[in-house]
Amino acid sequence: MAAPAICVVGSINLDMNAYVERFPRPGETLHGDRFTTGYGGKGANQAVMTARLGGAVTMIGRVGDDIFGSDMRRNLASEGIHTDFVLPSQGVSSGVAVITIDENGQNNIVVIAGANGLVSPEDVEHARGAITGAQVLLCQMEVPMAANLAALRIAQAAGVVTIFNSAPVSSEIPREAYQLTDIFCPNESESELLTGLPVHTLDDARLAAAVILERGAKAALITLGTRGCLYVTATEDEHIPVQAVNAVDTTGAGDAFVGSLAYCLASGSSMRDAITRANAIAAISVQAPGAQSSYPRRDQLPAWLQK
Repeated sequence: MAAPAICVVGSINLDMNAYVERFPRPGETLHGDRFTTGYGGKGANQAVMTARLGGAVTMIGRVGDDIFGSDMRRNLASEGIHTDFVLPSQGVSSGVAVITIDENGQNNIVVIAGANGLVSPEDVEHARGAITGAQVLLCQMEVPMAANLAALRIAQAAGVVTIFNSAPVSSEIPREAYQLTDIFCPNESESELLTGLPVHTLDDARLAAAVILERGAKAALITLGTRGCLYVTATEDEHIPVQAVNAVDTTGAGDAFVGSLAYCLASGSSMRDAITRANAIAAISVQAPGAQSSYPRRDQLPAWLQK
């Protein structure tokens, strides 16, 4: 049986991770515990998670013409990801993310787009066959919205399931993006920024989901951290919890969830089963440091998740 095909349009970053006891206050200098670098970017993270589960993944994105760019492209290829559409941008730095992680595993992240900001509709059109040949398309907000819209249009016309992960929210999302999306997936804070509503409880999340549906998305899937997810459509409303774990580092957990969700849906899982599995895999990821470095491979999962 052929591996399920997933296409990812998104960012490719180098993560620079500083581990501290607590976050510094404005103007304060703190001594950190340790420093690491790792591969990241929401698009690349989701692609790697999907590939590690067994998906046939194609990445559409850009890197700089620096040492980071060539290294990140090799990393994707080493994960079995097709990189023909990961293009170098001359005279531009690769994307980086500066991440601070406190002793509770929570993080603050500053992203510098670099070459990610040059991903274009023309890049997407060049990869049209990879999109139309996929079961699922993944998009996020670390590349220009014009590129996302181009990919979503191609996918919708071809009957490909579209997942839009509205992270990080840095600008208003055009209504067309909602209308082209099968599963619109923000977290709590992103839901608040997008809808202008507080999202502290499940009922709050339901109100935010209603706004997302009103804007045209077929489904709203709001991730709620330790409380799991809320999945809402015109006819469904389901809260799917997640098992509590001791989190070491939450960096990349949302991407582990979205990548796992895409793989499960492309493999033919029902929506509820896909969300349950994605919750469990994301929970495994937060028990190890880093983003991609924390993602389990299929043969490392509990038996029920390997089925």
